[in-house]
Amino acid sequence: MDNVGRLQKADKARKVTSSVSSGYGDPGDERPKSPQRTRRSEMPRKSATRRVRPKSLDRLEPFEDDCVLVVIETPKGSPNKLAFKPHYGTFVLKGVLPAGAVFPFDFGFVPSTRAEDGDPIDVLVLMDAPVFPGCIVPSRLVGVIEAEQTEDGKTERNDRLLAVAANSAAHRSIHELRDLSADLVAQVEHFFVSYNEMKGKRFQVKGRAGSRRARRLVTAAMKRG
Repeated sequence: MDNVGRLQKADKARKVTSSVSSGYGDPGDERPKSPQRTRRSEMPRKSATRRVRPKSLDRLEPFEDDCVLVVIETPKGSPNKLAFKPHYGTFVLKGVLPAGAVFPFDFGFVPSTRAEDGDPIDVLVLMDAPVFPGCIVPSRLVGVIEAEQTEDGKTERNDRLLAVAANSAAHRSIHELRDLSADLVAQVEHFFVSYNEMKGKRFQVKGRAGSRRARRLVTAAMKRG
């Protein structure tokens, strides 16, 4: 065998040895292709869970079934006047009553309303025990103390709705303003008169009305809100 033949035979033997040692069988076998990477566009997308941002307390629905929803700001027995401020997202201290003076009942507002003074319409809620600021109390309207408030020579309506907590046991039989003691209503009126005097305002009671009038006032305030 000439030198050229021997070189070709040796080269062929090296290729066979290399193929077997690499685990790919015969020299004619093709090297398996590496699996292709899954394209990002072909990958199954995870379902995005959308977070539902809770509504601000002042933008809640004003009614639920037959009840008006009241957001309590100042609990019964508190000398501190608290108010919800949407731009803070919480309650702020607006004032402190004189020593010995406290709020006679839980005081709050009906959300998504705007009274004639520009604020949500106010509600005084009768219930068995005070709750905390921010508590939402489903209530039934029983009446309204219609009043005007004067400050710096400017007079505007500033009615006070009266309501009873829907789940109250002590006030279960109260459905209209006439069901309340006249002395109790007079004390509530006196509280608002003296409270506004302390702030340099004049609170003048113009009249009283029942639940129908109270509901109409809420409906009107909803349109402004």
